[in-house]
Amino acid sequence: MPQLSELSRQMPASPIRKLVPYADEAKKRGIKIYHLNIGQPDIKTPRNVLEKMKNIDLDIIAYTKSQGYDSYREKLAEYYRRNQIDVTADDIIITTGGSEALLFSVGSIADPGDEIIIPEPYYANYNSFVTLFKVKVVPVPSSIDDNFALPPVEALEKMITPRTKAILYSNPSNPTGYVYTEEEVKKLRDLALKHDIFIISDEVYREFIYEGDGHHSILHEEGMDRHAIIIDSVSKRYSMCGARIGCVVSKNKELMKSVLKFAQARLSPPAVEQILSEEALHTPQSYFDEVIDEYKKRRDLLIKELSSIDGLKIGHPKGAFYLMAELPVDDADQFAKWMLSEFNDNGETVMVAPASGFYSDPVLGKKQVRIAYVLNTRDLARSVEILRKALDTYNKR
Repeated sequence: MPQLSELSRQMPASPIRKLVPYADEAKKRGIKIYHLNIGQPDIKTPRNVLEKMKNIDLDIIAYTKSQGYDSYREKLAEYYRRNQIDVTADDIIITTGGSEALLFSVGSIADPGDEIIIPEPYYANYNSFVTLFKVKVVPVPSSIDDNFALPPVEALEKMITPRTKAILYSNPSNPTGYVYTEEEVKKLRDLALKHDIFIISDEVYREFIYEGDGHHSILHEEGMDRHAIIIDSVSKRYSMCGARIGCVVSKNKELMKSVLKFAQARLSPPAVEQILSEEALHTPQSYFDEVIDEYKKRRDLLIKELSSIDGLKIGHPKGAFYLMAELPVDDADQFAKWMLSEFNDNGETVMVAPASGFYSDPVLGKKQVRIAYVLNTRDLARSVEILRKALDTYNKR
């Protein structure tokens, strides 16, 4: 049999999706599953976007420019300026989702053997993107006991070597819901300027902040024109995960020339979805007010209910729609599989994302899971009830 590549063996499986076969088998047995494993909101896509989808009038669905429609980039630039991020359409390249934006960015700045510093736990697919380019992840450890805050800047600086190309972080954070303060972002800026490295800020969850002083972008900071890269997407902001439209935003002209070459290699981003994403920019503020209020209710309910489970420890998310929990079990992966394959409560069970895949060293997340509060409050309450019963049953076996 022909041999597969070494790269294919190194490519990590998704911790978010790896339990899907167990879930599929459970569903075949008639088990209802509450999906807390994946950031697919049940929030409706804005009505104006859905109406636009029904009324798109095209004779040909043609290629677009590799950097995306001009009209969409112009309106995106206006959106960023409303958020005090001073960019133009030329500073934006449209991508097929935020994942492609990050892929193009890493490919543009790092060679094999280079290093990217990432606070952990981190979005699991970051591992996949750096693996493709044979780049080394240098993790910055954080603890659930400190609510996953960054360590002192002095500790972070010790991790910088001659091979360091960037610090990559998500703000608000997936998977912890941590929101970086203005002071922390300024410290990251200072490190970038002192050591001449990039800061890659994944700002997909910018709108979803429930307490504190709001969102502080790396491009709010002066002097970062050559050092800052923003990764963004419509997926969560407008509940348009399936549209697969994202973007790279940077004022570094040389970087953007490189990103454009990657974009040209894949020809163009999706045409119809760009039209819908452009329409999404007209979504009224009332939509976001309602959505943020709903997520805050879900977060508060989840924190309250989970806090009542003996032996369970949680982080306190201030943004996004994820919560990290440390379970009173020896192995969260095995427990998550067991909930799908062997346990149910009145024909219902819960699917969570084991946290081992959100760490560079799986042992660090062995007892933890990421919970996405993307279900309505009634279903969330029922999910926690099931989880409580599952833990009790599992630990009495």
